[in-house]
Amino acid sequence: MSTDLWKGLRAEARQQLETRDYSKAPVEERVSTSGVNASELIAADGGGSDKPDWWIPGVEVFSRRVFQQKQRGHFAEFARETDGKLAEIGMWPKQWATALMNAESAKGFHIHPPFIADDQDPEAWFQKLFVEEPENYSLRPYANEQWDAMFFPQGICEMFLVDERAGMPRRKMRFVIEGDDKPGDNNAGVVIPAGVAHSLQSLSTKDLIMVYGTSTTFLPENEGRIESGIEGTTMPPDWERYFLG
Repeated sequence: MSTDLWKGLRAEARQQLETRDYSKAPVEERVSTSGVNASELIAADGGGSDKPDWWIPGVEVFSRRVFQQKQRGHFAEFARETDGKLAEIGMWPKQWATALMNAESAKGFHIHPPFIADDQDPEAWFQKLFVEEPENYSLRPYANEQWDAMFFPQGICEMFLVDERAGMPRRKMRFVIEGDDKPGDNNAGVVIPAGVAHSLQSLSTKDLIMVYGTSTTFLPENEGRIESGIEGTTMPPDWERYFLG
């Protein structure tokens, strides 16, 4: 029996033919390239400071429980002040907000400035905070810089993180979180430190709904934009010629 599966095709088609590789590269390779699922990050997290060396220091990705209620919908908690991940790291938001992103839309990269005291060297400070004493959460100046805690009640979110803190390895993380309306292992909350650029896009045909808490109240001057042109709208060339002409 012939082993040529494609001999029934024209030569031109055979020359263009390629097959898909369904194997998965390790998480540490995909997390900064094609991306991973939130559940893979949760599985890789050893807890506390025991995280893989490719992880962005200060970032937390933690599982959430979504309770299905037959014929009614579902119920899920965001956070508790007394237990859970936010209690563990000592961060309780000063402000809560919600946002809706239309299906298949995106939010460009933005970043919040880390607080550095006048007598501190930024590189030495981050070394102390995240390398020397990573579980001494009382050192973190939550009251002086914006950390974000994010949750997604609906939709599918693909999140991108880039560490831009002085002296820290420029690590990247790309992962997918599924909203509470799609219960499963990818229901997750995320904590993002100041100095880590972040963007997200809605992958579902549903609108993406986000609930987020910030360690400080929001100030416009504390939100820096990086490569956020995707948020703008463009007119067709003929419209632009007419409208601006």
